[in-house]
Amino acid sequence: MMNRIVLMASIVLAPAFLTPASAQDVPGIEICTAEKTMERRTSCLQSNVNFLMSAISRLSGEHRQKLDAANRQIDGLKSAVVALQKTVDDLQAAQKKPAEDTKKKVDAPAAKDAAK
Repeated sequence: MMNRIVLMASIVLAPAFLTPASAQDVPGIEICTAEKTMERRTSCLQSNVNFLMSAISRLSGEHRQKLDAANRQIDGLKSAVVALQKTVDDLQAAQKKPAEDTKKKVDAPAAKDAAK
């Protein structure tokens, strides 16, 4: 029974151990001074330049999106401020109107008394 389990495990796991691991070139900044030949050093430097250019492009796009979103938010806030200012002006005008009406009512009896 134990032999069957070991045999099955070795059959299942054998492909994982027998296949060579493929190397992955992870983009990033490399130290190019370690390269001996000029061709390899030049290739290394070009790889660094390509990595930096792609990073700049990606970050530029991300920051442009953030700036556009911030500008849209600023425009929305400006329109909200304009609406609130109009509401304040309307309230102030409504508050002044009753004050003027009461002032006229107070002045009107005084004018009648002066006429007598």
